[in-house]
Amino acid sequence: MQEPSKRLPNTNLVYLETVPEGDFEGYTNKLITAGANLEFIKYSDALFEVLLVGGLLQPGGNYLDDGAPPSPFSVNNVAEPPTVEEVKKYIDVLGKVMRRYKYLQKPLETSSLPALLQNCAKWPVAKRDKLAIATGLLISQQLASASCLINLQKDQLTKDDTSLNIVTVVFRTILSQDPSMEAFSGHLKKGGIKDILLFFPPTKHDIKHLETHFKAAGLPQVVDFYIKRQYAIIKETMTKHLKEMVEAAESADSMIESVKESQTENPLPETELVQCIWAALVASVDWSIARPDQIDAMVMKETKRISAVLAPFCSAGKTQIALLNVVQVYCYENTKIMKSFPSILKVLYNEDCVSDQAIIYWYQKGSKPQGRQHFLQAAEPLVKYLQQQEDESEEE
Repeated sequence: MQEPSKRLPNTNLVYLETVPEGDFEGYTNKLITAGANLEFIKYSDALFEVLLVGGLLQPGGNYLDDGAPPSPFSVNNVAEPPTVEEVKKYIDVLGKVMRRYKYLQKPLETSSLPALLQNCAKWPVAKRDKLAIATGLLISQQLASASCLINLQKDQLTKDDTSLNIVTVVFRTILSQDPSMEAFSGHLKKGGIKDILLFFPPTKHDIKHLETHFKAAGLPQVVDFYIKRQYAIIKETMTKHLKEMVEAAESADSMIESVKESQTENPLPETELVQCIWAALVASVDWSIARPDQIDAMVMKETKRISAVLAPFCSAGKTQIALLNVVQVYCYENTKIMKSFPSILKVLYNEDCVSDQAIIYWYQKGSKPQGRQHFLQAAEPLVKYLQQQEDESEEE
C-alpha cells in the first residue's frame, strides 16, 4: 500500500480543479499558496509526478490506482502531438513555483526527473515526448541540470534507441530556447554529460552513427559540437604528451612516431594537427631569456627544431595555410618575436613545412585579421622573391 505521504499531494491538489482551464496564472497562484500551507519537500517526488505526468506512479512507470482523479494541471494534459510552445506554458508555472520554493530544485534533478525518465520507456511516444520537452525546458531555464539524463545511459534503455530518442527531443528543445552551442555545451558540462555516444546502443558507439542520427533529426549542430569536443580532448592529450617528450629531450623522430600513433588511434584533421604540434613544441620556449639582438637567431633555431616534427604532416596546401595562420597569431600575441615573423617564414619554407604557393596564397587572401597589415608588410619581400622565382620558372 502506498504510504500516506505520497498520496498527500494528489489529494491536496484537487483544489486546482477550481481554476479555469488555461488560466496558468491561476494555477501559479494556487500552487504557491499550497506551498505555504504544505511541506512540498516531504513528498517532492510525488508532487513532480503529479505536475509532470498527471498522477502518482508505481515502480516501472504505470499509474498508481489510488482513486485520485488525474491532476487538472499537468504537462501530461498538453494536446498531442506536443509542441515546445504548449509545454512551456506549464513549465513556466512550475518555474515560478520552484523559484519561490528553491528547495525543490535538488530533488527534481537528482530524484524525480531521473526516475521519470527511466520509467518512461514503455510509455506511448507522444507522452514520452511531453516529458522530454519538459526536461529540455527545465534544463534550459536552469531549473534542473542535465545530470538528470545520466540514468538514460543504462544499457536496458540504450539498447533499443529509447534513450537516444528521448535525449534527441531534449537537445532539440534546449536548442530551440537558445541556439548557442556554447550554452548547450555549458548545460552538458554542468550536468556531467561527458560523452553523448553513451546514449546510443553499445553497438553504435562511433561518430558515423552519431552523425547519421543527428543529421536525420535536423540537429547537425550537435554533430559539429561533438566532433569539435572530441578534437579538443585529443589535442589536449597530444599537447600534454608532446610537452612531456620535450622535457625529456626526446628526439624529433620519437615525437613524429608518437604523433603518427595518435593519428592512427584518434585522427585529427591535419589543419588541427599542425596547430597542436606548433602550440605544444613552442610552449617550452622562453623568449625572455634572449637579448633583443639575440631574438632573431633564437627564433630561427627554435623554428628549425619545431619544423623537424611538423614537416611530415604538412603535405596539403590547406594544412600549410593553417600553419602560417597559427604562426601569425602566435607572433601577434608574443610581441617580443613579432619582428622575427619573416625569419620564421623562411625557416618553414626551407624546411619544407610550407610551399611558395602557400605563402603567396596566405599573403594574397589567406591571412588572419590579427596584425594583418604588419605581417603582410613584413612578409612582402619574401613574397616578391617567391613570385619572381615562380615567374622565372614559368618562362623556362
